[in-house]
Amino acid sequence: MQRRRYTEEFKQQVIKEAMETGNSAIVARRYDLNTNMVARWVREFKSSKYSHEPGKTDARENQQLSQENEKLKKLLGEKDLELAILRDLLKKKNPHLLKKLK
Repeated sequence: MQRRRYTEEFKQQVIKEAMETGNSAIVARRYDLNTNMVARWVREFKSSKYSHEPGKTDARENQQLSQENEKLKKLLGEKDLELAILRDLLKKKNPHLLKKLK
């Protein structure tokens, strides 16, 4: 018999229901799980093995957010540079606007 693997989201849903009802056996029967496994998940959750925050992100999502953050920083830098170049060009062609741009 092959061992089944459960996602963190599924485990957190089962843990949440078990803690709300206060009965691991009922929740285990509902999801066709072993009662001891559900009780262990709840125990591990209480000892903070699992994240207590529902919005906690995993490593892959953190990496994606980090990559997007770097991309946006680069884009912002490019836009700032473009704006500085355009302002400099405008100053050279129209020196009377020098006072208005500051």
